[in-house]
Amino acid sequence: MSAVRFALVDSWVVAKRDLIHWLREPVRVFANLAYPIISVLIFGFVFGSAMNVFGGGDYIEFLMPGMFGQTIAFGVGSTLLMVSMDADRGVTDRFRASPMSQTGVVAGRSIADLVNSSLELLVLALCGLAIGWSVRDGVLNALLAFGLFLWLRFALVWVGIYLGLLVKPEAAQASWMFLVPLTMLANTFVSPELMPGWLRAISEWNPLSATVAAARELFGNPGVGGGSWAAQHSLLLAVLWPALFVAIFWPLSVLKFRNLSR
Repeated sequence: MSAVRFALVDSWVVAKRDLIHWLREPVRVFANLAYPIISVLIFGFVFGSAMNVFGGGDYIEFLMPGMFGQTIAFGVGSTLLMVSMDADRGVTDRFRASPMSQTGVVAGRSIADLVNSSLELLVLALCGLAIGWSVRDGVLNALLAFGLFLWLRFALVWVGIYLGLLVKPEAAQASWMFLVPLTMLANTFVSPELMPGWLRAISEWNPLSATVAAARELFGNPGVGGGSWAAQHSLLLAVLWPALFVAIFWPLSVLKFRNLSR
């Protein structure tokens, strides 16, 4: 129990340190919160008039769960960059040289990122409600949907930590060029049923699609369903995909931190 308590205390210390750094960069805070809002307005009102939802329905209601998903997925880029910068500047080495729990150091990063992501989801949800998005299946189901988004974010944090310990900041900054197409090759903005066959298969099995589809179902928004196994079992996959990422990248991140030689 003392080892667990030791790890929990160190996790909170590292998380608090990351949150304080975040608050001391108001421009970064504004950019993180403004980008999803601007994206909603552009996709909802500029492109929305030309977009169709397979099976019918309001495009704004179809769009919002996709925007939640893309915002969560983009967070892995921030995690990757911050971890890489800490390692490059020697901060990670100082953590390793201190009498701290090695698991707690990397876990603290995940706590801070979850707090940041929760704030981004809240701001984005308020923006969606202001432009016509609605939750139709009750508050409890809506909370479960947001829980799935945070579960995915928690899993992606460990992907970002592991990759951040592998690459330099310059390479970490280039992660956005891969995140944008990965979030587009999903059901975030367009129904997979309207895509070509090969692209539809990629979209339906994209882990982000599972979370977005499950959230649409829980919110009561349009765009639910499909003929594939993945589309019909989106809620199950929304739990299993992140669990797989955690099972793979959590131990890899801790192991990499222990063996880091920068």
